[in-house]
Amino acid sequence: MKLKTSYFFTLRENVKDEDSVSGNLLVRSGMIKKNSSGIYMYLPLGYRVLKKIEQVIREEMDATGAQEVLMPALIPEEIYEQSGRRALIGSSMFSLKDRFDKPFVLGPTHEELFLMAAQNKVKSYKDLPFNIYQFQTKFRDEPRPRFGLIRVREFIMKDAYSFDTNLEGLDISYNKMDKAYRNSFDRMGLNYKVVTADTGVMGGLLSEEFQAVTDIGEDTLVLCDSCDFSSNIEVAPCVSELVELESFLEMEELYTPNVGKIKDLVDNYQIPIEKMTKSMIYKIDDKFYLIMVRSDDEINEVKLQKLFNAQSVSLAENDDVVRLTNARVGFAGPVGISIPVIADHRIKSMSNFLVGANKSDYHIKNVNVDRDFKVNQYADIRNIREGDICPKCHEGHIHFSKGIEIGNIFKLGDKYAKALGLNYLDQNNQLNPVIMGSYGIGPGRCMAAIVEQNHDDYGIIWPKEIAPYSVAIVIINSKVETQVSVADDLYQQLLKAKIDVILDDRDERPGVKFNDMDLIGIPVRITVGKAIEQGQVEVKFRNEKEVQLVNIVDIKQFVLDYLSK
Repeated sequence: MKLKTSYFFTLRENVKDEDSVSGNLLVRSGMIKKNSSGIYMYLPLGYRVLKKIEQVIREEMDATGAQEVLMPALIPEEIYEQSGRRALIGSSMFSLKDRFDKPFVLGPTHEELFLMAAQNKVKSYKDLPFNIYQFQTKFRDEPRPRFGLIRVREFIMKDAYSFDTNLEGLDISYNKMDKAYRNSFDRMGLNYKVVTADTGVMGGLLSEEFQAVTDIGEDTLVLCDSCDFSSNIEVAPCVSELVELESFLEMEELYTPNVGKIKDLVDNYQIPIEKMTKSMIYKIDDKFYLIMVRSDDEINEVKLQKLFNAQSVSLAENDDVVRLTNARVGFAGPVGISIPVIADHRIKSMSNFLVGANKSDYHIKNVNVDRDFKVNQYADIRNIREGDICPKCHEGHIHFSKGIEIGNIFKLGDKYAKALGLNYLDQNNQLNPVIMGSYGIGPGRCMAAIVEQNHDDYGIIWPKEIAPYSVAIVIINSKVETQVSVADDLYQQLLKAKIDVILDDRDERPGVKFNDMDLIGIPVRITVGKAIEQGQVEVKFRNEKEVQLVNIVDIKQFVLDYLSK
């Protein structure tokens, strides 16, 4: 690409409405442009990066024997109703009607359509296993798009689906996808962790996420400092250490007016935080529960949902809290409450603790389980915390990191096959549901994560395999014929050698050209300037500070050797 006659621009200043490093740099480098909230256009340089990321993924998918297809984005709404997911996805799904008033949606995910495609093939166990995948645009009406390409409303996803006769076959397919994903992210140069995750609206038997470790991200990664334990905070199990209980003291009502936060109790009443509990009224499906944890713990709603196998989990409305506790919101407690009490395991080790009194402006201290109230069920219902004992090795301690989810793999089991009637006849002529797996990668998120992990004060530092161009040739003075001639000859040589190359032949100052090449992150910069009079050019690698002189006769091989490492 010769820049003088190409679509190419950069921005000198930071972008005001981008809230992430990657969003800012991708916009400034002219790779993407925001069209509206959560919707971006990919411009020539950015589109080349996107296609290179897709190609890496495609090569690894094809190596497993998976076959590429393409599903429609415009889908009859009734398909999601049949699978039971229309209500689950809810307002995140873009809906519309055609001229005949038939309801359609813009596909947020494609499990149902892949299952329909499989129905054309699968009749017998002899038709299994197989794996098909696509790169297709998804649409999700995100309530809060942010972080550039990380949380958007329209995005491309590579989604794949495996079809097997049994769980043993699913294990084989799942492991193939796991390996393909690791290969893909390794080739992209990403620093990532594989963490256990919640299955969410996808459902199924198991979910694991590939999380790019970054300074920003919507996910909290739970890691051990001594072993390889890794999990999303939503599903990380907690280890609660039992301690010897104190002798029970007599319960005492405490007048606590105008207390709005736990900190107020600590500061104003000198009650240690480890002696306080937090009681919240939750509506789980259609029933109310008092959920109880230590005051410095956070209730984990995903764990609650799993515990009850519930469709919905939400905090009770204020009116319901007042009705159930006979007190203002903020004073709920387990003593005398008429609804079931669900307590975190840590409560077992507490004695003489503080609870809400179910009476406005009052708490009760020196409360103890069994003597003063009954717990209907103990469970792991809190978020794990930094410093907690590792639930895997029981020796190391937990620390957190931020992550960007760049891929996920699910063992769906027979959930969708049963819902939509995908069955096969086994060797005994018995009808069985097909066992499915689902596997997704977000190329746009990969692109953002790479930039989050690979940048400096000057711009992006693309890994070699997915950079938009491998080499940039910069002409110092376009009015010097020798420089122009040598640069153009070198440009043609590299093109013939199948190297992606930019020729910066613009009538700009050298500093502008250097800054632009740094900003867009080209791995190798070759400068054709005064040194050409001695038969040499300057070479600088984007990830290094030093500049070196290379003889012009050696430069092609020099570049080939570097790019092949």
